[in-house]
Amino acid sequence: MVGGGIRLPGRRDSCRVAPFYRLLRAVKKFTIIFVFVLSHIGSPSVVWADLNVTFDISTTEDRAPISPYIYGSNSTLGEAQNLASKRIGGNRLTGYNWENNYSNAGADWYHQSDQYLVSDLPKQQRGIPGIVLTNFQDSCIKSGMYSLVTLQMAGYVSADKDGTVTQQQTAPSSRWKEIVYAKPTPFCNPPGQPDLTDNYVYMDECVNFLVSRYGNASTPTGVKAYSLDNEPALWPSTHPRIHPKKTECRELINKSVALASAVKNVDPSAQIFGPVAYGFSEFESLQSAPDWSSVKTGYGWFIDYYLDQMKRDSESQRRRLLDVLDLHWYPEAKGGGNRITDSLPSYSRANADARMQAPRTLWDPDYIEDSWIGQWRKSYLPLLPKIQNSIAAYYPGTGLAVTEFSYGAPEHFSGGIAMADVLGIFGKYGLYLTAYWGSEGAYVSAAYKIYRDYDGNKSAFGDTSIKAAMSDKQNSSIYASVSGDNDSKLHLIVVNKNFDYPINAAFNINSLRQYVSARVWAFNSSSSDISEISPVQQITNNSFSYSVGPLTVCHIVLEAQALCPSGDISSDCIVDWEDLMLLSQQWLKPDGTANIDGSNGINMLDFALLAEDWLE
Repeated sequence: MVGGGIRLPGRRDSCRVAPFYRLLRAVKKFTIIFVFVLSHIGSPSVVWADLNVTFDISTTEDRAPISPYIYGSNSTLGEAQNLASKRIGGNRLTGYNWENNYSNAGADWYHQSDQYLVSDLPKQQRGIPGIVLTNFQDSCIKSGMYSLVTLQMAGYVSADKDGTVTQQQTAPSSRWKEIVYAKPTPFCNPPGQPDLTDNYVYMDECVNFLVSRYGNASTPTGVKAYSLDNEPALWPSTHPRIHPKKTECRELINKSVALASAVKNVDPSAQIFGPVAYGFSEFESLQSAPDWSSVKTGYGWFIDYYLDQMKRDSESQRRRLLDVLDLHWYPEAKGGGNRITDSLPSYSRANADARMQAPRTLWDPDYIEDSWIGQWRKSYLPLLPKIQNSIAAYYPGTGLAVTEFSYGAPEHFSGGIAMADVLGIFGKYGLYLTAYWGSEGAYVSAAYKIYRDYDGNKSAFGDTSIKAAMSDKQNSSIYASVSGDNDSKLHLIVVNKNFDYPINAAFNINSLRQYVSARVWAFNSSSSDISEISPVQQITNNSFSYSVGPLTVCHIVLEAQALCPSGDISSDCIVDWEDLMLLSQQWLKPDGTANIDGSNGINMLDFALLAEDWLE
């Protein structure tokens, strides 16, 4: 045996065997080199096959404003991501007492009443009435953010900071103070000094305090909007010491109308957000509310009922009591046996893929996610068109907000790709405000920055959505925008969700402008850092090709050819003495390059047009 187990033939056949050995050695050498190359360049750069995707963009179609407030958060993100809106809310706010800053954790932490919301403040400041809200509003003013404040509506707020509230101490008891929406007597004066000795906490007095301090919602510094508490269908499970009974439909409407009316009485310019529903079961039936069966006739789901009832009460008061339909969305989709919002030590390929595909539930009628909603409630999908149809049918003009959402894995590339996709969807479908809930993971931060600070200089995606479509919605997404009526700069967010293959992208742009150059910024599975990568090499008649790597989000910024003034006869894009000389040389001729208006020869009309553009 020679060479590790190959049996040699007899000596007289050795001449014929030599070529075989040479072949074997060549294969072995090639294999070693190939493995070495693979280990050094990494799999994303190895091209086994390409995905050919066509992207069609039109600056003349589907133009619609993108609300800046869709780039918002629940206090975990902020200035670093150049966000435009911020919400203070969540389970803790249901039991928050603005007079003393005590709050209750509910089922999240042993039903404990404490000073959690002011625990990071010096002790001497913790008892200052409303300091939780004023610190929040001060931060919003400093960052130039739209502010959304949660008000209490469940019935009671914390009376003390004395720890766990037992079942026997369920409200009403000495551990709680009752909420009153509208104070029957004059507000406290000064506004920031409420009566701490009574057994009530007044919501309109809280709003009056904020208006007195910051101005109303129409002023630059005023609180812009108020949420009607938080996730009311879950009150009996999250806050059973405050609201132990299941929330009823009529109860929620009555409470919502009363609180919204109290707010509007103090600040008519403030916007009202409700019902702050936690998820699909609340959208559908208010978590199987006890009276749903008696009120649901004629309605497709609870959202229809809620919108219709709020519209009816608004009409009776001749003022809008609901400005924005407020929902939460934590996807139920699964991948690899786990829900995509679960926090895991590591994320399998199946879980990551499910996360990146899950945004399609919001808009794509051809996609059905792996979840109980996909299995049993697929008639309600895709979700955003369903909700928007409800708004159009039952309370037209109402905005749509998703004030809590997360797609999980904030430190994983799949979380960043899903988030970038979702932000594009929110803009394209005209949502008014959205606010991320979760930790400040590097990839979630990158998703916001690719829209709001892609170059490190606060440069942002445009504020006007335009038509953009892709030929492959499983592997890719695209979102396009310009700034107002100015099409000179075209922004494209392009997503490759494929693990293995780059996208061979063919872009076709329908526009009155001719685009001549394009720079590209991106993040990918290798790094959450956004960096400028290779620019587009050639654009011909508003078409170009570009390769988008696997698991990559790109922001392509196209620049249009400059539009020269009409009086520019010399074609140097400046109207000056050279143009005046050319016009004088062609004066009164029937035609020529100086025939600016294109008719009746070269005359005073052409001179007037040249004068209008002088030195431009």
